[in-house]
Amino acid sequence: MAAPVSKAPVVNAMSVDVEDWFQVQAFAGTIARDAWDALPRRVEANTDRILALFDEAGVRATFFTLGWVAERHPALIRRIVAGGHELASHGHLHELVHAIGPERFRADLTRAKAALEDAGGVPVIGYRAPTFSIGPASAPWAHAILAETGHAYSSSIFPVKHDLYGAPDAPRGPWRPDASGVIELPMTTVRVGARNLPCSGGGWFRLFPYALFRRGLSRVNAVEHRRGIFYFHPWEIDPDQPRVHEAPRLSRFRHYTGMASMAARVTRLLRDFAWGRMDAVFAPEILGKIGAAAQR
Repeated sequence: MAAPVSKAPVVNAMSVDVEDWFQVQAFAGTIARDAWDALPRRVEANTDRILALFDEAGVRATFFTLGWVAERHPALIRRIVAGGHELASHGHLHELVHAIGPERFRADLTRAKAALEDAGGVPVIGYRAPTFSIGPASAPWAHAILAETGHAYSSSIFPVKHDLYGAPDAPRGPWRPDASGVIELPMTTVRVGARNLPCSGGGWFRLFPYALFRRGLSRVNAVEHRRGIFYFHPWEIDPDQPRVHEAPRLSRFRHYTGMASMAARVTRLLRDFAWGRMDAVFAPEILGKIGAAAQR
């Protein structure tokens, strides 16, 4: 009797949004951008800690990095690339896409891409909007501009209902919002009744019980046969970072809750599921878009 054929696990995409503690949207109304350079930077040490976690687990990931960070920490960018990880863009100044409009978006993309490629010495083809700020109104023009500026994919839409972001009616799998634009790889959700529930990382991962999150991602992989996308930030594994007491209570709750256990939870997640870079996990979709662009 022939031995049963073992089924390889679904490989999910692991990603990190590289920004510092003072650059988050939760503090945008409290910390001005022109004050950033005067604040203590912790992004390099925290990202190095993540690189060590990934190296120990044998995981290669995608680092969606601010151009602002790349300009000030080029050695960090080189370490990300040297570790076998994908270098991708998080924009330059962490501005909301729907708020800055097409022309400023184009300029922000161009500056970030140049800074990242200069520091890393590799092409940058991926992009994630700050605070998932591409929605139904901005998706067509934003994805077209991403293609114009040399990107091949976006991972910028979260198909959930949220007070700061979200497009609950958007497709839950890879799709193309504009025929001339890049492919969109939306954040992972679980369908429960008529609603999409988040299953993708960040604050949600810190708030939900780990067992619930694991059950959701297992369902996405085993029942829906979908690849998931996880994300988190370097500041989320840094419980000793400065406290912004002037920020609104809700902002402080969202930012600081669950930090003490975040690194251990990420380590467990790396062990419990299979992970890879965005450009490898979603190569069929991305290469399909690249091929179509080359034929135009």
